[in-house]
Amino acid sequence: MKRTFAVMVLLAVTAVGGAVAYQAASRERDYRALLGRGDAAVGDDQTFGAIEAYSGAIALRPDSMLAHLRRGEIYRQRGDLEAAARDFRRAAALDPSATRPLEELGDVFYQLQRFRRAAEIYESHLRLDDRSSRVAYRLALARYRDGDLDGALTALAQTIRLSDRLPDAYYLLGVGLREKGRLPEALQAFEKSVALSPGLIAAREELADLYSSLGRRADELEQLQVIAGLDRDHVERQVAVGLAHARAGDADLAVLTLGNALERTPDQPLIYGALGQVWLDIAETRGDRVALSKALEALERVAPTAGTTSDVMTLYGRALLQDNRPEAAEGVLQQATLRYPVDPSAFLVYATAAEQQSHFDAARAALIDYGALVSDDAEFATRATQIGALSLRLNEPATAVAWLQRAAAASPDDLQLPATLADAQLKAGDRAAAQGTVARALEKDPTSPLLLALSRRLR
Repeated sequence: MKRTFAVMVLLAVTAVGGAVAYQAASRERDYRALLGRGDAAVGDDQTFGAIEAYSGAIALRPDSMLAHLRRGEIYRQRGDLEAAARDFRRAAALDPSATRPLEELGDVFYQLQRFRRAAEIYESHLRLDDRSSRVAYRLALARYRDGDLDGALTALAQTIRLSDRLPDAYYLLGVGLREKGRLPEALQAFEKSVALSPGLIAAREELADLYSSLGRRADELEQLQVIAGLDRDHVERQVAVGLAHARAGDADLAVLTLGNALERTPDQPLIYGALGQVWLDIAETRGDRVALSKALEALERVAPTAGTTSDVMTLYGRALLQDNRPEAAEGVLQQATLRYPVDPSAFLVYATAAEQQSHFDAARAALIDYGALVSDDAEFATRATQIGALSLRLNEPATAVAWLQRAAAASPDDLQLPATLADAQLKAGDRAAAQGTVARALEKDPTSPLLLALSRRLR
């Protein structure tokens, strides 16, 4: 009896074990079938079906790193970045030695513009595998976007050590070095970038800009010509080449280049504006009335339109002034100061036109507005003197004194300014201040006829 019972228990245990094994095998088959179904749906661009299949696989195997990874990739493809991040985090937690989930998670955080978090994830990846130049570059990019310029340069150095054939890495290196003020090294980096990828327009644009700032006109022009050849569909590339010819001193070639561009793409406001600029520069430099007429003809084609930019309106105003039409110029230049983004020089030219029309208050206001727009005003002393002079013409000597004092402080070696300041102080009724100004100036130049005459007048 006991032996029969034992046999029955053994058979029951074996049956239960068999059933459990069968269920496990069945679950594994179903799991793999769902993974296969998800992969097939991905191949057919059926992202919803893929997510459904991978979700079924996860329901059967919650500990499956692969299923979470693949579902996360589909969520990312569909633009559901938060869901993708959850799956990639789970996949990384399930297999801490796997690098793929970390790389994907870093990319998602980068897309979410959470650059610091992306950098931290990429760093975790590189601790597991420090041989990935691709991830090292992404780390550099994330650090750069996070404002960590030094950290970005360090990561770029690691990237280039791992692979010196990545043009994007050299491009970003050039950008970082330029921002650090290390221009010769930045130039080398950009040159290396275009050597590795001749069609990389962004690097060539940086090169052209650097060559321009260094006064290397021929090299700048070469880059702009290559860019124009690479990007034929954008007329601004041809315009850039034409203006580069003008900066290099070859105005005739500039006109020819812009004229050819206009033949290919007629009625382009950008080209007319550039032609107007070149002809106006010729007119102002050579005193050429024919060139001035051509500048006006080009600019009149675009200036009256509503979409004309502030810089083109300013050019038109300059041309009108050159043509001795200050009233028309004043109206155009006033409009130029109201177009955004505004060309700061519009205020300077507007001030000239307004002063010629005896609109001294408008001229002064324009000069003050110009100072509020520019951060580095190399001609501040000249502009402050002009504001002081306009204030005197407006019979506001106290305002004139304030601006002339600022001008004198900015240009202490200009011995003409103390005389002007003293005259303004005298008109403001402050004879003692005027006497002090003249006395201090005479200490620097005891023989100045102007200062000596003013000193006698004050006595």
